[in-house]
Amino acid sequence: MSTAPAAPPSIRPRRVVTDRRGGRSVSPYDSFNLGDHVGDDPAAVAANRSRVARELAVPDGRLVWMNQVHGTGVAVVDRPQDGPVPATDALVTATPGLVLCVLVADCVPILLADSVAGVVAAVHAGREGVRQGVVPAALSAMASLGARARDVTALLGPAVCGLDYEVPGEMQAEVAHVAPESAVRTRQGTAGLDLRAGVAAILRRAGIPEVVQDPRCTVEEPTLFSHRRDGVTGRQAGLVWLDAGPLQRP
Repeated sequence: MSTAPAAPPSIRPRRVVTDRRGGRSVSPYDSFNLGDHVGDDPAAVAANRSRVARELAVPDGRLVWMNQVHGTGVAVVDRPQDGPVPATDALVTATPGLVLCVLVADCVPILLADSVAGVVAAVHAGREGVRQGVVPAALSAMASLGARARDVTALLGPAVCGLDYEVPGEMQAEVAHVAPESAVRTRQGTAGLDLRAGVAAILRRAGIPEVVQDPRCTVEEPTLFSHRRDGVTGRQAGLVWLDAGPLQRP
């Protein structure tokens, strides 16, 4: 039985989640908005994205973005893209130095990494994506590149918490059919969804041994963008990549 070759020890997965501070955008997108589809000044968004690349010490073109549609589309990429990958909610790569970017303002940014096989993924998991199966679709694409569930670790970035995510009862039941752990009650005692709890359970059932959750709620944390709280607003990003640079000592 053949096995995927292990990634060289110098190639290490990296994960970063941005917030809304320190950028060029003005209200209501102030200030580090990375979304180019929300009505913000394109020049400000471009400057903010360039800052991301500069901070990560990669060329702007090494950032790979998605045109997210709340579906289950997964794209495996191995080179820079001319623009956002169309109709996609998950990106997967085994190419070092290619930074996968997921934009969110309440949905769950899922950053997956198999440091043994050298495979990473960025997943946009909103209510519809969770219901339709974007998480197992992303894991399947990772497996096609040699990743194994037992070697995958997951970071779930900030998202709307169940206490603040009220939905109709029928909608709650539709998501709970796939992820029962997502069904919760809000502060008002009404039907709600905790998508991070649902996603974490899906990952663990898939055999992922380590699932870390950023506990911040986008609705409650003013340094994060929240569409549910503000309506017109920007987007923060979850970023994951394979770092092939020299080892850095603290």
